[in-house]
Amino acid sequence: MPDVTLPLPVVRAALNPVFRIMLHHRLPFSVQRALMDWGSAAQRAPRGTRVEYVELGGRPAERVTVGQDSDTATVLYLHGGGYTVGSPVTHRALAAYLARETGCAVQVLDYRLAPEHPFPAALEDAEAAFLELVDFGYRPDRIAVAGDSAGGGLSLALAERLRDRHVVTPAALGLIAPWGDPNEVPTRDRDLVVSKPWSRACAAAYLGRGDGSDTGYAPLLGELRGLPPTYVQADVDELLHNQCARLVAQLRAAGVPTEFTETRGLWHVAQLQAGLVDSAAAVTVELGQFLRQALRPARNRSIG
Repeated sequence: MPDVTLPLPVVRAALNPVFRIMLHHRLPFSVQRALMDWGSAAQRAPRGTRVEYVELGGRPAERVTVGQDSDTATVLYLHGGGYTVGSPVTHRALAAYLARETGCAVQVLDYRLAPEHPFPAALEDAEAAFLELVDFGYRPDRIAVAGDSAGGGLSLALAERLRDRHVVTPAALGLIAPWGDPNEVPTRDRDLVVSKPWSRACAAAYLGRGDGSDTGYAPLLGELRGLPPTYVQADVDELLHNQCARLVAQLRAAGVPTEFTETRGLWHVAQLQAGLVDSAAAVTVELGQFLRQALRPARNRSIG
């Protein structure tokens, strides 16, 4: 649990105007990025967090650890932000909580962002990063892939690409409110974090001149059979909840072992505030434990 906790209503009230300003569709993406990086200073990481600046697949990345980490397993983390904003800096605290729970280094990739680099740039970067981790000596089944929002959709697209192009399966997928189909128009104007105009602007920027039916862009439209065990979390009041519920149903129909956590009273990717809110910390711990279990099956079987 966090060292300092704040009442949930207080945090919700404080975040509402922040997100309305920071993620406004009329703001240039460059300004949104700067505001997000600046605001991430309020996200508390656990004690003992260490950050190493590395390169993965030709892109900058942060290797985040807390305490002693495994040298045989790791997590590739793909941050959210509508494919247009966000960075390893904005997700450093969340990565640190996952590193603490898994006992593994969490590698947060600084993949290329739209509109400067539309689809498939982000997917190509994620693919290159995973394959380089394999080249470093990690077995594919000791690499978990996790991400939130757009990064959750990107994680799903990466798993499909690894299966189809490289006959490789990660240890697990950890998906926080994954944006699996950017073609889908929200049925409401906004939730606490995301507005319909902003999400549509991000979807258009990421697609560029691409084809919206491409399953690399919209992995929810792709074949899900053969994917690794998957964890999905979404709050019932967020815009992506119905899409996440549909993904879970399709994963289970495809025979993929799937855990689904539906929260009430949180918000889109509340895990970013795990250092401030007990209930956000709880679902972050839950995801971390899911990934830890997937990454250490051999050790668990050998006990006794």
